[in-house]
Amino acid sequence: MIGLETIGLETIGLEAIGTALEMAVFGLLAVVTVFFAIYVVIARDVVRAGLALIMCMFGVASLYILLNAQFLGVIQVLVYIGAIGVLILFAVMLTKKELGGEPGED
Repeated sequence: MIGLETIGLETIGLEAIGTALEMAVFGLLAVVTVFFAIYVVIARDVVRAGLALIMCMFGVASLYILLNAQFLGVIQVLVYIGAIGVLILFAVMLTKKELGGEPGED
């Protein structure tokens, strides 16, 4: 059986594995956040754009927490996602007009 010493795995510590995992999670969160940010711009439905904006803000909060800025992450969740995001969704849902309608109805 091949020992860890022969393939050089004894030098890989838990810190290196943890750092690699943290970088992978950071990259995944960054890609997801950029995806939702682009979707906010190209979405045709305003409600879906609002939901994508909330997901983008959640991704930014997750990145703050990964960067050891927990206070900014919690404030991002409470203020932007909890208040501004819900306010935008309520405003969009309450003011959405029907397209079309009866001809001559102005």
